[in-house]
Amino acid sequence: MLSYYLVRYRRKLVRKNLANSFPQLTEKERKRIEKSFYKNLSDYAVETLKLLTISKAELKGRMVYTNPELLDGYKQSNQSIILLSSHQFNWEWLLVSGNLWLPVPIDFVYQPLHSKFVDNLMQTCRMRFGGHAIKRNEVARELVKRKNIVRGIAIVADQYPGRKHDKRFETTFLNQHTAFFYGSQQMANLTQYPVLYGSVKKIKRGHYTCTLIKVTDPPYAEGTETVIKNYSQLVEQAILSDPAGWLWSHNRWKNRHIKKIES
Repeated sequence: MLSYYLVRYRRKLVRKNLANSFPQLTEKERKRIEKSFYKNLSDYAVETLKLLTISKAELKGRMVYTNPELLDGYKQSNQSIILLSSHQFNWEWLLVSGNLWLPVPIDFVYQPLHSKFVDNLMQTCRMRFGGHAIKRNEVARELVKRKNIVRGIAIVADQYPGRKHDKRFETTFLNQHTAFFYGSQQMANLTQYPVLYGSVKKIKRGHYTCTLIKVTDPPYAEGTETVIKNYSQLVEQAILSDPAGWLWSHNRWKNRHIKKIES
């Protein structure tokens, strides 16, 4: 694993995140998760580039949605939905294969990258088999513009809410006080769309499954936090089920200057 033995990509951060998230494990047990994570990270890089050439049939055989029929009723009712996911490997395959498995077209929300070349490359990968890209700062406008299109709106929503003006939901997550980006809840409140979560599991190298889980249904009253609460619990369950499958190299808990939750 080049990223583990040579590059040492964010190894201090990965070890800190694992130690804080799994204090009950021994150092040896956490080291095992760490090594498996770097193997998954290396696979992720190769798999993402593979999106430039992979066929529809091969991708569909490698990322299998176990229950896509869950969306049939929404399509028949002309009901758009929100599709939440997390940084479980391989979330890029999850997005692209959704256009092959699901009965509705997929819009996806993304944060543009600093490198224009890399950003263009990623959008080429993500939209190869369909999909409509929505920049994060244009979500409200796009929701209004495309309100008459029955679709799934996909968001990877477990990242750190880094912008100072971002509204946050604070909870205990992986044994730590954690802030979640509130955008998924705001979108649900605004649209009154049902919300589902795509839980990814790595079966073997290069092969995954995604199981769709209902997060909650509308109506959502003003001030409700049901979507983000249920979502954070589902993400935690996915991580506990496969600890090496999550993106531990993300500086998820970098801001400690947030209000502590009352016990």
